[in-house]
Amino acid sequence: MNETYLTRAGYEKLADDLKALKKHRTELSKEIEEAREKGDLKENAEYHAAKERQAEILRRIQEIEEKLRKAQLIDEIKVEKDKVQIGVKVTLLESDSNEEFEWTLVGPEESDPVSGRISVYSPLAQGILGHKVGEKVQVALPAGSKTFKIVKTEPAL
Repeated sequence: MNETYLTRAGYEKLADDLKALKKHRTELSKEIEEAREKGDLKENAEYHAAKERQAEILRRIQEIEEKLRKAQLIDEIKVEKDKVQIGVKVTLLESDSNEEFEWTLVGPEESDPVSGRISVYSPLAQGILGHKVGEKVQVALPAGSKTFKIVKTEPAL
């Protein structure tokens, strides 16, 4: 999983998070310096807690910078008509229950199943990716295999 697929809004949110973390890192450096001035570092819980928070923030900064560096904007991907791919809202009809589902396929960073956005790396998305409208597809899901008919696709972003 080399690329990070993001919408423009998702990219901007990560960039804002990065800015906030860098600001927090600066504030933590001041806290660490103040705690260091209080004397013996071996028994200075305030100092050790601040160092732990700093390590976590540095890890998160590095992680976000890497994602932004590898980001591919979904908005810029050419969406093929009637084909299931990232950046598409797909309508599925589950064969056994005759129930219809709508899912927008996004990158894992923006996945939110409650709001109808699933990661392209989820079992359902992996089972339907690349298929076209009108096809019936058998998908292996954690709860067992299900058959879906691809009813409709449309650009979602």
